[in-house]
Order: sequence, then structure tokens, then C-alpha cells
Amino acid sequence: MKLAILVGTLAELAGVGLTATATWLIMRAAEHPPMQALTVAIVAVRTLALAKGALRYLERLTSHKAVLSEAVELRGQVYDDLAHRSHIPSGTALTRIVTNVDQRLDTRLRATLPWITAALVGAVVTVASSFSLPLIAGLLITLTLLPWLAIRTPRDLTPLRARLTEHTTELVHSKEELIAYGLFDEKLRNATKIAKELSREERTRDLTPLAIAVQFGVALLMLALHEPAWLVMAAIATFEITVPLAAMTRPSQEPTDEPEPVYPTETPDLQGKTAIVGPSGAGKTTLLNAIAHRLEPSKGALADAHVFHTTVRTNVLLAKPDATQEELDRAAGIAELDLDWDQVVGERGEEISGGQRQRLILTRSVLADPEVLLMDEPTEGLDPEQADRVLGKILNNSQGTALVVTHRTEQLALFDHVRHRGAISHEHVGRVG
Repeated sequence: MKLAILVGTLAELAGVGLTATATWLIMRAAEHPPMQALTVAIVAVRTLALAKGALRYLERLTSHKAVLSEAVELRGQVYDDLAHRSHIPSGTALTRIVTNVDQRLDTRLRATLPWITAALVGAVVTVASSFSLPLIAGLLITLTLLPWLAIRTPRDLTPLRARLTEHTTELVHSKEELIAYGLFDEKLRNATKIAKELSREERTRDLTPLAIAVQFGVALLMLALHEPAWLVMAAIATFEITVPLAAMTRPSQEPTDEPEPVYPTETPDLQGKTAIVGPSGAGKTTLLNAIAHRLEPSKGALADAHVFHTTVRTNVLLAKPDATQEELDRAAGIAELDLDWDQVVGERGEEISGGQRQRLILTRSVLADPEVLLMDEPTEGLDPEQADRVLGKILNNSQGTALVVTHRTEQLALFDHVRHRGAISHEHVGRVG
């Protein structure tokens, strides 16, 4: 980061020097000075212009490299912290952790670095101006007062941004369903309303107009005091560096601590094939999560429903990277997967149908062949006949224990046991067939 600060300072000084030299050149040209003086000034202008561009590019490279290096270290620390937690954080907590890390890195790049660079450039220009009082006053306002005003009473816009992201994601990934149900226009209006509100909030706390007024007010005062024109222009160039500081924000860290989830103390015996049935909200999925929490990683697998933006083969091989083509074909046959192995499925599987996506996930679970397989509505999205047939094949193939949450009573004959979860913790274990 030190190198980025140095290069950034040199780049801004080159810009200030370019403005001051160009102003001097224009003012002196009207007086018909010696050609040697004009030649020196012209060469200086060209040199400073080239230096500014090159140094600005180098500053971008060094600053981003420094921040990315810090990102690697910081994310490693976060990963180690998560790995040693007593429980797995919820999806909301993980999202907040990612947001906090990104905000910290963004602050380093867009607030800390520009402020230090502006302070160093301001100090150099102050010395060069023989400590001009108007210049010093303007720098104090734009370097200290305006940034303080910008961050002293921040409003956390994270919830608003989260709502906009949620609406945008729904519009992009569920466009067809929304159109089919006549909800697309309403969702679009809501997203537009949130975007306008976010834009309005960001504008109202931006003090850039005030910073510009200070900048030109100082320039007018220096003119009134008969300061040299080149110094006035140099002062304006200096304030252009500090003006962005008026738009600084102080991101609020989102809370990531959460109480350890309370898992049910009673869990079914891990033997044979067991169906878990019951009304919505009875805790069927919670029961699966509790069992997965207590299993050794090498003993069981909760069927992963995420599909990555890559080929069918790569998605399935996540379960067993060293699987042969024969093993892949066998797993696909059991799950009745009818996709080409080299087909790219798109982000979250958007390039394939819902049924194909579900069968891809089932193929992955068949290939994994864990000692304990936990599945939550595994045949959702398949037509009833195919759903019953595929689930039967998967259960017959499983050599270990399988616990399946299902709402289809027609599938219960496929299991050794059925566990009913009532709405008020009422449970009954029965033998099928």
C-alpha cells in the first residue's frame, strides 16, 4: 500500500504541476517572452501530461494489487475462523460476513488511500504557495470538515441494497414464471421504486456540491488577494483531488454473531430406508439438518442442490472426482439423466429444465454413494410416475442408510420405515409392508 500511496501522490502532483504550468504558459504567451522560456514550458507541459497518465495507471495497478493481497489474507483468516466455529453459520450470517469483508477492502481502496494521497499533495502545494492562508483554509475544510460531515451520521443502506438485489435477481431468474402469473410488471415497478429511493438517499448525503463551492470560493478569494494566476489554478487542481472525499461513507459492519441453533435431541435410528412425512412447518428439514450436523463428514452426505455454471460432467464429478465414465453412465442411468456430459447447464442450471436439474443432482448423490444419504423432497419437479420410479432405483442402489423427506404418500411403500412428524412434536414410527 505504501507504493500505491507514493505513486498516487506523484500522479496528483503531476496533475497540479500540469495545470499550473499550462496556466503560466498561457499568461506569459501574451507577453511575448523569449522562445527559450516558452520551449521549456511547452516541454514541461508535455512531460507532466505523459507522467500523469502513466503514474495514474501505475497507481491503479499498485493499489489494486495491494488490496487484493490483503483480501487473500483477510479471507483466509475468515475461513479459519469459520472452520473453528462450534456450529455452521446460517446463510444470512455468511452473506453478512462476505459483505463486511468487501466493505473493509472497498474502504481501503476508495477512502483511506485517496485521503492520504490528498493530504500529502495538499501539504506539498501549501509549502510551494508559501503557506497561503486561503489555500490552507480550503484544504482544512475539504480534508477534514467535509469528510467528517459525510460520515458522522451515516444511514445504513445495506437493507435497501439487499432488497434491490433480491428484486433484481427475481426479475432475471424468474422472468418466465412472473410473466405467466402476470406479476412481472408489478415486480419491475417495485424494483424501480427501490432503485430510485436508494439513489435519492445516496444523493442527499453527498456533500460534493458544497466541496465545489468551497473550491471556487477559495480561488476567488485568492484572486481578490492578487495571488499569482498559476497558484490560483494550482489550488483549484488541488481541490479537485480532495472533492471526492466529500462523498466518503462509513460502512456499518453488519452483525454476524448468532445463537447456536437448537437441534432436536431425538433423531431416528440410522438404519434402512426411512421416509419422513408430515405437514409443512413440522420440522422435517430441521430434522435432516440436525442429523447432518451430528454425522462425521466421511459418514454421510446431505444431497447438495446447488448446480454450478459448468458442464454436466463437472457438476456430477463433484461427488467423486476420480469416477470413471462407466460409473458416471451407471449413476445417470439410475437417476434417468438424459443430458450430454459436455453440455453447459448455465448459472444455477438455467439452461436446462427443472426436471433435468433435479435428476442431475440425484445423479451426483448416486455417484457419491455415502453410508448415510439425506434427501429433502428429492423428486420435486419430476412427473409422479417418473418420480416414484427414480426414487425406487436410488433406494435400491443405496447400500447404506437413506432418510428422505417426502410429501407423496404413494412413495411410502418404497421405504422400510416411515416417521411421521406432527405439527406439535407428535411422532410415530411404523413398519411398512
